[in-house]
Amino acid sequence: MATPSFFFFFVLLLAADLVSLSISQATNATCSPPPQPSSAVPIDPNDTDQIQFALNLEHLEAELFLFGALGRGLDSVAPQLAQGGPPPVGAQKANLDDLTRRIIEEFGYQEVGHLRAIKSTVNGFPRPLLDLSSGSFAKLFDQAFGYNLDPPFDPYFSTVNFLLASYIVPYVGLVAYVGTAPNLNGYVSKGLVASLLGVEAGQDAVIRTLLYERADECVKPYNNTVAEFTNRISDLRNRLAMCGIKDEGIIVPLELGAENKTTSNILSADANSLSYARIPAEILRIVYGTGSEYKPGGFLPNGGNGKVARDFLNQS
Repeated sequence: MATPSFFFFFVLLLAADLVSLSISQATNATCSPPPQPSSAVPIDPNDTDQIQFALNLEHLEAELFLFGALGRGLDSVAPQLAQGGPPPVGAQKANLDDLTRRIIEEFGYQEVGHLRAIKSTVNGFPRPLLDLSSGSFAKLFDQAFGYNLDPPFDPYFSTVNFLLASYIVPYVGLVAYVGTAPNLNGYVSKGLVASLLGVEAGQDAVIRTLLYERADECVKPYNNTVAEFTNRISDLRNRLAMCGIKDEGIIVPLELGAENKTTSNILSADANSLSYARIPAEILRIVYGTGSEYKPGGFLPNGGNGKVARDFLNQS
């Protein structure tokens, strides 16, 4: 057999170098962030208050999910993030099936990460007083139905009850981030909110999907289906926010479905299947349960913390 020539080895070596260079270039092109404009700032001073406002919702989600899955909250898992704020009222471990418990536990730890990310980027404020008692949820569900449910709705009673209670929360955070994003100037601020929004949207989609699987089931002991519960809650949030339809249940009429062709509504979105957006005033009207950003109540009996929420309270 002929001995390989010097030229053969030269070509082989050259090919190896080219492959190595291509891999290196591909790695750099894939992983290196684009250069920022010379005029760009990491965090614009006007961004801070807007991002900090979200801490009210992130604290609410963290405590609901951690307690629901583990029976303990931020004071046990990451006490430094509470910053000395009062412990939540009435939160407890929910009676969940194993699959849902693991999902909710993951969501709880994700919210811990969100709190850490926000506070390490724009600082923050102590956890606000949160009312996560059964009575607080029962009052909200009574509002949604227009009469007192009998027995009062207990979010911790069963898997489906807790999923319905959870249906209330991540979506509010999602639309808040969508509303915040266009008003941010700093590239770090924009990146943070985009990353938070992605996970909030995922949580909302998972909860809505789990409920959609049960859409036609009656919620015991009430004579109302899961789908009807979601529609009632979404209608209530629209009424409280007072800014039109920005919220839809898991089953909708065709005119609200994707391209007017579906009645399934796993993701709540507008006519172009884009996420709805809400401003802070709308968010407070919903989580206070009062329809007024100036009148605290509901999940935040003493009102939200941070400049945005406090400015409204100072005007009341």
